[in-house]
Parts: sequence; C-alpha cells; structure tokens
Amino acid sequence: MPFRIGLLLFPDITQLDMTGPYEVFTKFPEAEVRLIWKTLAPVKAGGGMRIVPDTTFADCPQLDLVCVPGGAGMNPLMEDAETLAFLRKQAAGARYVTSVCTGALVLGAAGLLKGKRAATHWMSREMLSAFGATPVAERVVVDGNVITGGGVTAGIDFALRVAAEAFDEDLAKAIQLGIEYDPHPPFNAGSPERAGPVVTERARSSAAKRQAERAAIVQRAAARLAG
Repeated sequence: MPFRIGLLLFPDITQLDMTGPYEVFTKFPEAEVRLIWKTLAPVKAGGGMRIVPDTTFADCPQLDLVCVPGGAGMNPLMEDAETLAFLRKQAAGARYVTSVCTGALVLGAAGLLKGKRAATHWMSREMLSAFGATPVAERVVVDGNVITGGGVTAGIDFALRVAAEAFDEDLAKAIQLGIEYDPHPPFNAGSPERAGPVVTERARSSAAKRQAERAAIVQRAAARLAG
C-alpha cells in the first residue's frame, strides 16, 4: 500500500514551508505525495512562484499524513469552513496530522490542537494558546500523532523527524545525507534570542500589519470553536 501524503496548497503560501518537506517526503518508501487545494488551478505563492495542485478536496483519498504549510495566505484559512472541514475529515483517519510554520494555526482553528504541545513560527507562537494548545519553542514537536514544525526552514527538520517516526532513523539519516542537509548559515540570527533586539524589532515592525490581522482572526476562530 502507498504511504499517502497530502500537502495543502493555498494562495500566498510560503513555498519553502511546502517544498522543503516535499523534497523529503518524496523519498519515503511507497510515497504518494499530493498537492491539494480546492481546484486544480495554479496557486500563486508568496513571492510569485506558481504551483499547480494535483488533487482537489473533493477527490482526495484518505491520507496517511496531512500537512498544512504556512505563509501569509493562511490567515483567511482560519475562517474558511471548506478548508477546515476538509482537515477535520482527513485528520479523523490519518496516521499523522502535521504542520509547518503558521500552518499550525490552521490546525488549531480546525480544533485539532486542543491539549497538544505544538510549534510554529516564533512571531505567532503565543497565538497557539487561543486554540487550547501549549506553545513550544522548538524546531519540531511531536505529541502523539500530531507533529508540528517551527518557521519555514524547520520544515526540513520536521520532515526528517516524520521519516524517523513513520519508518526508522536509518531512513531519515539516509534521506538527510542524500539531500546533503548539513546547514552552516552565514549568520547566527535564526531565532530572536540569537538575532538580538535590534534585528528582532525590525522583523516585528515589518510584519506588524499582518500579525495584527492574524491575531484578530485567531480570536474569532477560537471563539467559534468555543461556541
């Protein structure tokens, strides 16, 4: 039987949230990796890349793993009844319910993170609490069958962890070697703690409007769950 993996696509997705894990997932034994959206029309990612879905919500089979990436476009998904219903339906039968970056907030809005420890992008981490989740400042968090990755590049770490969980560590290590995932970034600025207050404040300021909109949507989505 194939190991069916579905990655959610949506307008204004951060493509690396999806393409990083995709590169790892396609190397799983018997992998069947699908790119899923409401239609098969090309989706324009943040930055302009166009990505073509191959599966719609309506024709998607039961997945073994469902994954929600992040990006600015996930804000409206937290109030998108069709998307949330699709995720709930798939999660009920999936072996693994997963996300990368702010995709965790969409899982939260679907009611799939209540009582779970979870990771997401540092700028939105505390918003997880509104959905009954426990925010964790880690690259990857495993809580039962829920696996969540931190921001953007954490998607590769996340997918390798999935490989170890679903198969074994030897496979995960072989995939890591095959893609030569051996990062040595030019700057030690990959977290607020290491980047320092000046760089961190610059990042927060540039994203202030988006984050304010996101916080308001989170509160509305959380209220719907509670109601």
